[in-house]
This record gives sequence, structure tokens and C-alpha cells, in this order.
Amino acid sequence: MEAYKEEFIHFMIDCEVLRFGDFTTKSGRQTPFFINTGYYRSGGQLKKLGEYYAKAIVDHFGTDFSVLFGPAYKGIPLSVATVVALSEDHGIEVRYCADRKEVKDHGEGGGLLGGPIGDGDRVIIIEDVTTAGTSIKETYPIIKSCGDVDILGLMVSVDRMERGSGTKAALTEIAETYSMDTAAIVTMADVVECLYNRPYNGTVYIDDEKKSRIDAYYREYGAN
Repeated sequence: MEAYKEEFIHFMIDCEVLRFGDFTTKSGRQTPFFINTGYYRSGGQLKKLGEYYAKAIVDHFGTDFSVLFGPAYKGIPLSVATVVALSEDHGIEVRYCADRKEVKDHGEGGGLLGGPIGDGDRVIIIEDVTTAGTSIKETYPIIKSCGDVDILGLMVSVDRMERGSGTKAALTEIAETYSMDTAAIVTMADVVECLYNRPYNGTVYIDDEKKSRIDAYYREYGAN
């Protein structure tokens, strides 16, 4: 495994973003692990997170894009932190944009904040994780309604490697349904490889019992 992937997994643990236990995903699935980017809270954490996202975006998508779109609410700080890192670390100036849950009826008004999106823009969507592709169904039409816009793809922090609404992996399903590329900083396979019976700071986060529960989860929800 590449060193930066292992560093990112440890970073998620340090920030209490990656957790193991009993959780319910947005799609309603009962899961033994959870990734909650809402726990990136300090300036230092968000700066580092933006650097990981920026590196992954440039490595996977290159530099020919103009807007980074972060769906409300968690996508907003992700997009802001990442456009700063793109500027500082890669010399790329792009706009961030996000949707408002409630349309603003005063000032500049509208349903978006940040940089505008219009004809000719090339957009990358940034999210925390995608389990069943639920949120992209809301995000995609919002961006497309802004004009003749090319949505290049979706970047997430962790690929949970489970099926979407059908039998294929959620990210694969999104790529095929919306004709765009998808990528992740790490996959859950990376997480298991990094942490299974391997202590980090004196703690084994995935022991045999937790590995068994993760395996059972993938037998039920894993992609074919």
C-alpha cells in the first residue's frame, strides 16, 4: 500500500472520523464501521484533509477543471479546504461552489454559494463517502441546471466498496449512470489491510471479531 494511504487512514483515526461499532448509514444500512467527516473540526485537521483531497484530485483528474462542488452540508468545508490546498500546494486556482438547503431570498439570493457555475465550466464533485449513491441523485441535477456544464467526476475520501441500488459498486454505478469518473483517496479494502491485527498507537482497531463483522456486512451489501 502507498505510504500516503496508510497515513490518511491513521489521520482518520486520530481525528475520530473512522469508527467501528454499530451505525446506520444515510441509505439505512446497519454497518459495523462509519466515516463521519463532521469530526474534522480544527484548522490543522481541515488543512491536512484538504491536502489529501487535493493530491488525490490532481493525481486522478489532473488540473483541467474550474469548479469544485461540495454538496451541503459536509461538502462545503471539504470544498473550501481543498481549493485552498489546490492553490497553495499545486498552483491551481479554481472556484468552490455549494448548494444551499434553503434558497436565499435576500442579498445576492439564489440556491448556491461560493463561485458561480455557468456555460463551459468543468466541475468535480467532492463528498465524504458514498454508500448507495443517494446524495448524487440530488447534486447532479443542481449542477446541470446551471448551464452547459461538464461534470468530470466525483472524488470521495473513502470508497465503502458496497453496492448501490443494484448489484454493482455504488461508485461504479454512479460512473455509469452519470457518465463521469469516480475516485477515492482510500478504499475499505485499504483500511482493513492497514488495520487488521496491526496495532496503531497501541490499539488494534480491527481484530478478528470486527473483521468477522465487516466480512458479514460485505456478504450482504458488497458489490458483485
